[in-house]
Amino acid sequence: MSVIKIMPSTTAITPRATLGMVAQKAGVSPSTVSRILNGTAQVSDEKKALVQAVIKELGFRPDPAARSLAGGRTMSIGVLTQFIDSPYYGEALRGIEDELNKAHYSPLFVSGHWNEAEEKKRIQLLLDRKVDGIIVLTGKLSDDTLIEIAKTIPVVVTGRQLSGVNLFSIDFDNAEGASQAVNHLSQLGHQKVVFLSGPLDHPDAKQRLQGYKKEIKRLKMINDKNLIVESDFLESGGFRSVNSLLANKTEFTAIIAANDQMAYGARLALHKAGLSVPDDVSLIGFDDLPHSAFTLPPLTSVRQSVYEIGVSAAKAMFDLISKKSPPSQLVEAELIIRESTSACKISR
Repeated sequence: MSVIKIMPSTTAITPRATLGMVAQKAGVSPSTVSRILNGTAQVSDEKKALVQAVIKELGFRPDPAARSLAGGRTMSIGVLTQFIDSPYYGEALRGIEDELNKAHYSPLFVSGHWNEAEEKKRIQLLLDRKVDGIIVLTGKLSDDTLIEIAKTIPVVVTGRQLSGVNLFSIDFDNAEGASQAVNHLSQLGHQKVVFLSGPLDHPDAKQRLQGYKKEIKRLKMINDKNLIVESDFLESGGFRSVNSLLANKTEFTAIIAANDQMAYGARLALHKAGLSVPDDVSLIGFDDLPHSAFTLPPLTSVRQSVYEIGVSAAKAMFDLISKKSPPSQLVEAELIIRESTSACKISR
């Protein structure tokens, strides 16, 4: 009968490094290490560098529970998005998460689904979880509601211009973006330009439509209400809208979609109808999502860096937590010209 010998493991379990161990090795007090971690220490750059080097050497990781008890914080930020699976909001959430991670904060994501009552429920859930602040990605909550929430907790909101105590807003120049898109098509000789709008109870949709109308009028292009179609910001909406335009024999040579997702659907509808982009119809999107550079053809789009808006929202939240009052921010529009637009060749 063979005997199986169990050999002792040669891999030792290394105890978790503590704040006290970091302080002892760096030759400073534990409170100094804590303040350096929190970004409130008034010490020399050399001492900060030494402590940070020791932290890296020992593999020290701050204990979120301990930090929460010590600072009266949960080290979490609530984020109210609209659709967690949206390509647009997904980019913003990634930016928020990346920035929060740098400060050892955790995001708590909830979706409001463009429903004011649902958004209020989700906000209450976040407040019940004792988050340290709330980031609201657009949504249908009223300005007054957001101002009221900010009386008790820091609030950062995107998609509107709003000021108040404990409140920061980030907006995008939607009207200017739409104006740039119309102007670009005008320079290419297009006169009959369709605008696929988002839902007109959505502030972004209203502002983009206003920019389109204003520039169409300024340039004396064809101003026809049949060229404006209200849709839903989804690929399927863009697809249905273009099919409807074609079925009604509406004449047009170019399309501006109020977001890239509708432009993707519009492109498919044109393809199924045997129309080429841009030879038959030029196409412009809005938001310049990462996939838009890789569509066929690559999509001309109005850029707003949604990822950077997410990063900016997280940074603004840290400013509010630190009792700073950053000014509201308006992100400028930029038209990114790719291969989905070209000179007008025919009259449709």
